[in-house]
Amino acid sequence: MNEDQQKIVDFIKSKSKTKFYFNDFLELFPDQGPRGVKKILTSMVQAEIMEFWSSGSTTMYGLKGAGKQSQAEGES
Repeated sequence: MNEDQQKIVDFIKSKSKTKFYFNDFLELFPDQGPRGVKKILTSMVQAEIMEFWSSGSTTMYGLKGAGKQSQAEGES
């Protein structure tokens, strides 16, 4: 895991919620534009560190296997 990915994991673990909007991560990297942050998040999903969660109208990000939604869907 690189430094940027670790920064995201530390941010998520410091919060009480498990799902985050894309915009929540933009403030962590003020020197990178949205495209740079999207690349970091996409690499984390591909590495199975994080996963997408969709309510149907919006997509959120969370650590893989964290939160109630993953247990409700039978994932682990």
